[in-house]
Amino acid sequence: MASGVEELLDMLFEMIDEAKRVPLSNDKCQIERDQALDLIDDIRSQFPMELTEARKMMARRAEMEAEAKRKAESIVRAAEERAKQLLASDTIALQARQRANDMMRQAEERSRELKRSANEYCEDALRRTEEAVSEAYNEIKQSRSRFRAAAAATVNNTTGGGAQGAAGGRTMYDADRD
Repeated sequence: MASGVEELLDMLFEMIDEAKRVPLSNDKCQIERDQALDLIDDIRSQFPMELTEARKMMARRAEMEAEAKRKAESIVRAAEERAKQLLASDTIALQARQRANDMMRQAEERSRELKRSANEYCEDALRRTEEAVSEAYNEIKQSRSRFRAAAAATVNNTTGGGAQGAAGGRTMYDADRD
């Protein structure tokens, strides 16, 4: 007995192909009926087994296709999620860089403002100091002039005039001459 449906069909084909022709007919032939029926029974008995195997293979193929599709969809979802994360991290990094640049610009502006304020304060303090020193200098000059006038008046009163006093002819210091 043959093992596969294909082999049984090949045997049936050979039987028909090698069969004797019926006299006066080109399309008809004579075969052994019992032998042909046995082959057909063998084919029928093999079909359920072959069909079952084919169906199993088709089911496995469909399962493999479905699994491959699920894996592909999972990979696509993971790639999309990763792309979103990378985009989000790029966005965060860009925002952080922009924020850092803004902070640097603000710090530089604040530094310039503080420097300008410090310069103005120093300029004002130096101007006030200069004015105070100038006033003090003018006061000192006035005080010296009053002192000289008072000293000259004292010398004139005690000696009767002149720049020499009672101290044995010594002359007084005259700042205006210096």
